[in-house]
Amino acid sequence: MMSKQTESDNVNVDLLELEKFSQLAHRWWDPTSEFKPLHEINPLRLNYIDQLAGFAGKTVLDVGCGGGILSESMSDRAAHVTGIDLGDKALKVAKLHLLESHKQVNYRKVAVEELAKEQPNHYDVVTCMEMLEHVPNPASTVKACAQLAKPGGWVFFSTINRNPKSYLFAIIGAEYVLSLLPRGTHDYAKFIKPSELARMGRDAGLAVEEIIGLTYNPITKVYALGQDSDVNYIMAFRA
Repeated sequence: MMSKQTESDNVNVDLLELEKFSQLAHRWWDPTSEFKPLHEINPLRLNYIDQLAGFAGKTVLDVGCGGGILSESMSDRAAHVTGIDLGDKALKVAKLHLLESHKQVNYRKVAVEELAKEQPNHYDVVTCMEMLEHVPNPASTVKACAQLAKPGGWVFFSTINRNPKSYLFAIIGAEYVLSLLPRGTHDYAKFIKPSELARMGRDAGLAVEEIIGLTYNPITKVYALGQDSDVNYIMAFRA
């Protein structure tokens, strides 16, 4: 599927990808919807990031925040959270959910590259979850996240590895066999090997601290973090 840039061609966004998630935005907070996997993995990634970086009292940026599942949970851990996204519908859902949850999150519609110019070296923790495989230029996103982090700050990316196993599990298994995700959610060509993400990070001035895998057991229907990074993984960097 061909990427379609914005009119300015300066914003790192695929409009087809943006529209795909916009059509589902109203279901973001329904734990039985297409976003069920996000609800189920959220406690795992939340605890993992908190253990490494510590949320309490920290300034945190959630890049590609969508409807705000991770943003709100980080706010629960006493972080000062800003969530950014380019999807109008997703941000509207996120803001509306704050009226129900009474959480404190500052949501903004702004590209991460633009925010990096506005607020360089501003955040203690930057998270970018399940976004890199949906943008035309992931290296640009990585660079901007690095610029937004304070010296010594943490930057976390989660994405999908690119290999035959990830194609079998993330696309054939998750989208067609188990129906964990809508068909067409992912494009295998956009998957990113850990070595590629590590190189993007180093090029942006980041140092790799750790990589951890995220696995799903179709029998027990349980997600877990571990050493297997063949499919989904989180990579932690220090600025």
